[in-house]
Amino acid sequence: MTDTRQARTDASSRATLGKAADENFPVAPFFLPRAWRDDLMAVYGFARLVDDIGDGDLAPGGADARHLGLAPEAAEDRLAFLDAFEADLHRVFDGTPRHPLLRGLRPTVLRRGLTPEPFLGLIAANRQDQLVGRYETYDDLLAYCALSANPVGRLVLAITGTDTPERIRRSDEICTALQIVEHLQDVAEDLGNDRIYLPAEDLKRFHVTESDLARPTAGASVRALIAFEADRARALLHAGTPLVGSVHGRLRLLLAGFTAGGLAALDAITDAGFDVLTGPPKATKPSLMRQVGAVLLRARREG
Repeated sequence: MTDTRQARTDASSRATLGKAADENFPVAPFFLPRAWRDDLMAVYGFARLVDDIGDGDLAPGGADARHLGLAPEAAEDRLAFLDAFEADLHRVFDGTPRHPLLRGLRPTVLRRGLTPEPFLGLIAANRQDQLVGRYETYDDLLAYCALSANPVGRLVLAITGTDTPERIRRSDEICTALQIVEHLQDVAEDLGNDRIYLPAEDLKRFHVTESDLARPTAGASVRALIAFEADRARALLHAGTPLVGSVHGRLRLLLAGFTAGGLAALDAITDAGFDVLTGPPKATKPSLMRQVGAVLLRARREG
């Protein structure tokens, strides 16, 4: 590999990891032990890259495709891209992966004894995104979230050595809620990609059509639908809060930050009058800090 190509690859990986700052929750905050931060960022790099492959949102220059051995024309085929990425994931567990972010993941996998299943779930979710653009029922959406979001929480628990069955159940509730919140923030963007993550049964219930979702601003029926889905997500976050109280120290603060990030984003959606079509409502730092305090208080009370 030439120095120029290596520089482009490094820039591509840095661009992927740099997206951590745009998430609703802190990915690897400064107060965590360095080893945890490194491992969490390695997992984040994987999760962010597979999402970017699925969304066609990779850094320019084609470095990611080249590292996976894809020809330029094949790189336009997202399913082929995901297949190549999955093949490289298996090299994390039984060889030497080609992509630098996956090479960075290998020490975390070995150190923490991680298994392929959560990573394969994230790839499966992005593969499903290429084939499924509508969800008929809420249960269908929950099944998607079990692939697209819940593995992340399970990996966090595995990295920190706290993965018991009860904690995994609570983590799944929080992660599913965070995925739903992201879907609510991104209704307009997702529709532009021919995807709707609002259950069709709920659209019918609130008399919302796809053309209503394509408008520049939300009408009363769309706002009522978003409020309904936001209440569902809030209930899931509250249901998962005992997870925060079940752990201690810095991990408790980290999990409180994850949960609070979702609640603060829901506050932003509420403050926008549930009009998510004008742009994604984003949580403010004061709102996030207030919610962290509220989550910690609730966790102590329920723990």
